[in-house]
Amino acid sequence: MELGIGIGWRPEIAHEVEALAGIDWVEAVAENLCADHLPDSLVRLRERGVTVVPHGVALGLGGADRPDPGRLAALAARAELLGAPLVTEHIAFVRAGGPLTASPGLEAGHLLPVPRTWDALDVLCENVRIAQDSLPVPLALENIAALITWPDEELTEGQFLAELVERTGVRLLIDVANLHTNHVNLGQDPAKALDELPVEAIAYVHVAGGVEKNGVWHDTHAHPVTSPVLEVLAELRSRVDPPGVLLERDDAFPCAGAGGRTGRDPGDAAEGGSPGGVSGCGRIPGPEGHRSRRARRTRPHAVRLRALCPRVLRLRASRPRAVRLRRRP
Repeated sequence: MELGIGIGWRPEIAHEVEALAGIDWVEAVAENLCADHLPDSLVRLRERGVTVVPHGVALGLGGADRPDPGRLAALAARAELLGAPLVTEHIAFVRAGGPLTASPGLEAGHLLPVPRTWDALDVLCENVRIAQDSLPVPLALENIAALITWPDEELTEGQFLAELVERTGVRLLIDVANLHTNHVNLGQDPAKALDELPVEAIAYVHVAGGVEKNGVWHDTHAHPVTSPVLEVLAELRSRVDPPGVLLERDDAFPCAGAGGRTGRDPGDAAEGGSPGGVSGCGRIPGPEGHRSRRARRTRPHAVRLRALCPRVLRLRASRPRAVRLRRRP
């Protein structure tokens, strides 16, 4: 399944995304869409033949509990509404506690890393199989950015992903920015991870920006994509031609002017904030309708988005040489 070049659709940049040239598909956060109708912007994109992929953030397939049937049904409904060729989620847990424990249920509000142990892999694989049986289209799972690792881990990230694919047949969504994050924060080698994982199982690739603060890399999706992240993308491209590459941007959308800015200060984005952007079922007006002050203010950033997309296009157009990544001492 060939997807091509894509960008994350967000309500704040809906009009700009519609105006971008060379975009083959978009990805929308599934939990931010209503199950029975789509924002006008996504309707127009679909009418133009642009593929829309729902990207889930709330299943928590890496948790000890089985996937919630209601959440699975909601994700399936959005996939059918969009006519999507696949749906994507994360290899993470997002909640803990509940009726089967002695503690109240707790929503983390964040994608937390799954221990890379054989026992945790068994649980994850069973949850993935349940999700696959509940969804009308194939499922692809994304590697996440982490600040910690668990004690006594038994597999590397690449080995963990390879075992997951072997047991379940699930596809992979490889986020090269997350591989870079884990390189800076945890000393994990992106090249080794790419060597170990089954690149033929990659459904598509994420590219995103972040920032380093006090030696810690924050995967903010609110900063420019850095050269080291693009080097990991080039490293991946030296091994396989991915079916799709998508740029994610969730906050602090850049202005065209050198001194302009929108939204929060990009430096603040490392401290928190919703990974999925604005939620809710409100109607997104068309170009002829009213736009919020924030939407009017952010419109110039389309120039920056158009400037960044060709960089990804160039990496996809021709196979680059392999880039040697420095190992963290």
